[in-house]
Amino acid sequence: MCGIVGYIGNDDAKEILLTGLEKLEYRGYDSAGVAVRSKDNTDLFKVKGRIATLREAVDSNVTATTGIGHTRWATHGQPNQTNAHPHQSTTGRFTLVHNGVVENFQELKDEYLSDVNFVSETDTEVIVQLMERFEKDTNDTLEAFRRTIELLHGSYALAVLDHDAEDTVYVAKNKSPLLVGLGDNFNVVASDSMAMLQVTDQFVELMDEEVVLVTKDHVKIQKLNGEEVTREPFTAEIDASDIEKGTYPHFMLKEIDEQPFVMRKIIQEYQDENDQIKLDQDVRQAMADCDRVYIIAAGTSYHAGLIGKEFLEKIAQVPTEVHIASEFSYNMPLLSEKPLFVFISQSGETADLRSVLVEVNRLGHPALTMTNVPGSTLSRESNYTLHLHAGPEIAVASTKAYTAQMAVLVILAVDTARAKGLTLDFDPLKELAIVGNAMEALCDQKDQLEKIAQEYLQTTRNCFFIGRGLDYFVGLEGALKLKEISYIQAEGFAGGELKHGTIALIEEGTPVIALATQEHVSSSIRSNVSEVVARGANACIISPEDLYKEGDAFTFSDVHPLLTPLASVVTLQLISYYAALHRDCDVDKPRNLAKSVTVE
Repeated sequence: MCGIVGYIGNDDAKEILLTGLEKLEYRGYDSAGVAVRSKDNTDLFKVKGRIATLREAVDSNVTATTGIGHTRWATHGQPNQTNAHPHQSTTGRFTLVHNGVVENFQELKDEYLSDVNFVSETDTEVIVQLMERFEKDTNDTLEAFRRTIELLHGSYALAVLDHDAEDTVYVAKNKSPLLVGLGDNFNVVASDSMAMLQVTDQFVELMDEEVVLVTKDHVKIQKLNGEEVTREPFTAEIDASDIEKGTYPHFMLKEIDEQPFVMRKIIQEYQDENDQIKLDQDVRQAMADCDRVYIIAAGTSYHAGLIGKEFLEKIAQVPTEVHIASEFSYNMPLLSEKPLFVFISQSGETADLRSVLVEVNRLGHPALTMTNVPGSTLSRESNYTLHLHAGPEIAVASTKAYTAQMAVLVILAVDTARAKGLTLDFDPLKELAIVGNAMEALCDQKDQLEKIAQEYLQTTRNCFFIGRGLDYFVGLEGALKLKEISYIQAEGFAGGELKHGTIALIEEGTPVIALATQEHVSSSIRSNVSEVVARGANACIISPEDLYKEGDAFTFSDVHPLLTPLASVVTLQLISYYAALHRDCDVDKPRNLAKSVTVE
């Protein structure tokens, strides 16, 4: 993995490919490359590092109208030029880019390719070498491609150039996302529509185990058995200007600042002409029919799910479980009689979640996806979708998508409660408007939060976040943000759990960030703070105005108690941002991380 682009047409492929790869930089990568096919040659350019380095490496004198490109995030083999994509077969006839993981690559090597001298350490090279082996047997590139992908176990998105077929790009996918974009006398391939928005907004979705032949004038989709498939294109609903930084130094800061506007956008999209919640009737019915909700998520989305559980149980009285997708996929618990699965994913492409969704669909259970990307794999393959309306999120560390997830979850909870006839003194749309105002005020207090980052985190090697109830879940997210972008070892804990072992790690000067936003546990968490201060901790208490006490490091405007996570997390996002900034870290593209995790 991580990003694929391809072009076939009449224009210079190099610039289109490089620009497309630049649009995918936000996903995270460690190396990059392009291959362009001219009449006489297939020219290959690969580098370890950034697209800017690749630009310098590409020969400007090479002219070609067909090509493929890739940004890699290492899964097999060290990040270096040799392991970077594209990969070529021994003779150089076939050139390939690949997202995903070939689980049986060693078995394929042993059975079919024991006499081949492999250049790289990747699982990907097995695919291109198999194509060359089977083409020699069949004298048919398409048949060789089919035979190859039939042998692959795991996930793949593939784009292949055949030096002897200048007019075709061979494409296939399984589990990993891949699209074909349509143009006038050209067509493109992309793992994410954002990569090719500069040339087209018309895309055809590809399904698992399909083989696609892409020429400049035609796209031919076939199943593995040769049966042709017809599929209408969709329009990518993304404004290309949204993926530019503008005057901001980093996408992360821009996206933090966009959160008040995201709240207002969500209100607008989920409000009808009578100022009531506007929700698809099928979603409402699915919530009414279920006896238990199973939230499936990973990372930041998992933390949003923990808070969503509180919303669904406390507001709608719907029993709810929250599961880490990668664990649930291989260890499904005993399910209730009428489960509803809710998948939460910013990208809608998370491989761990899709693995669960495939099994859920097989079992015949209904599935609802909450995603920021309409038309994404999880959205297409679920029964229902709720759009987050956060706009493109480019920084690897999620901010605005996380708060959007919580906002949509509370709307779902209130709508379900009202459909059940429960009496509520709570209007989520009005309360979210108040949250938006509080977020805006927080974004205007960056100077204070930067000082907190300097005071508590400038030189530390670790940090603890504590809270109770909803604050505990926010603390988990705060710790994740800090470790993601600043590389400070950070952990979130329930306040009462410190004394059960973790307090042994507290020493003189250890920073402990405590959230005290819930009135019924405010005294308890402050007692926990006293315990760590007695052991030498440097404690930072964050509270809303109505719970502020002298000595608190930072306070923010009051919002509804259930919705404090949407406001309090903004403080932690900004503290993490400034901690990373002052450590000279790459804020938008932290090491070893990718935006859309498309391998399990």
